[in-house]
Amino acid sequence: MHIAILGRQPAISIAELEQVYGDVSWFSDSSALVQTDSIDIQRLGGTQKAGFVVLQVPGRDWRAASAKIVQHYATAWAKKDGKITLGISAYGFSEGPRDIQKTGLVLKSKLKPTGTSLRLIPNQEAILSTATSHHNKLGLSDNKVELIVVKGSSGIVIAESTGAQNITALAARDQGRPKRDAFVGMLPPKLAQIMINLAGPLTVSPDSPLAQPRILDPFCGTGVILQEAGLMRYAVYGTDLVEKMIRFTRDNLNWLQDKERLNINWFLHEGDAMNTRWEAPIDAVVAEGYLGQPFSAPPSNSKLTEVRGNTNHILSSFLINLAGQIKPGTPVVLAVPAWKDTEGHFTHLPLVTKVEDLGYSYVEMRNVRPDQLLYFRPDQVVAREILVLVKN
Repeated sequence: MHIAILGRQPAISIAELEQVYGDVSWFSDSSALVQTDSIDIQRLGGTQKAGFVVLQVPGRDWRAASAKIVQHYATAWAKKDGKITLGISAYGFSEGPRDIQKTGLVLKSKLKPTGTSLRLIPNQEAILSTATSHHNKLGLSDNKVELIVVKGSSGIVIAESTGAQNITALAARDQGRPKRDAFVGMLPPKLAQIMINLAGPLTVSPDSPLAQPRILDPFCGTGVILQEAGLMRYAVYGTDLVEKMIRFTRDNLNWLQDKERLNINWFLHEGDAMNTRWEAPIDAVVAEGYLGQPFSAPPSNSKLTEVRGNTNHILSSFLINLAGQIKPGTPVVLAVPAWKDTEGHFTHLPLVTKVEDLGYSYVEMRNVRPDQLLYFRPDQVVAREILVLVKN
């Protein structure tokens, strides 16, 4: 069993985990238990850290967890070869970094007489940042350990990290690619990862000429979704209304192939998503659809009505066009706009309540409802509402 530390928007993070691993449940507001033998965190956009559960402690008291840590690891690491680098992150506790650090110091003193050398990473906060975890290579070898201690609704779990999200690599793929265009939006690579994973495990169609599942992005823009799908070893297929975006995507995919020494199976061409004919096979569709006009402040009612109507028409027409070209059961993950007003309420597209009329159904999940999958930052007016659909 593993525990996953969820991202800034936990509902989206746990939905991603459920679609990838299946047997997933909430443990706390910011963590989930995952019944799996391993987690590949670098393929997950919504999980900050993951760890293999080693100990479970009844109750919700840090002192009990601290005592259990010292007792267990004073024995487990006695006379261990090589220096151990240890970091401790405590989630959900009221204790500050000094209390967390004290646990490590007590353990260090217990290990010293056995000849075991322990380097303790100082806690500036109760939780080590993902950058600190990744910089110190915690969770990547037996002698570099981060203990993830989480207080949940049913007790406390103590896990050994198996890695933290590599935010440096994500930023490098985002900022280093040669072609970027702020006008068409800046889809974060980790959101692209989440959306691809929300399509669930993909298999090759029996009649497919390809050796790997192929993901279609009909609004490919500069190719962020296709880049991340290519890194996951999927074949990728992109179309866009604007010829320049096809050129940008091609340049970015070539750059990624050279940088990562990959051979991505990709196919691109121009096309209006409302009427394009796509070539088979299409094993999944993952896209950020047209988001409408960007806003730095909530629009007037008349402006919102205009933009909402135009966007709804484009995306509804796209979904109808797509429905006639893909097989029943094909997953479709689509980011659509939702607009936030000054009181924090969202206005949604009419189509989100009418997907069955367009030929689709929502994928039912155990941990979240469809209306919880909103990706946004507090200062943004236009949010991305993620629709996780399947073709009827």
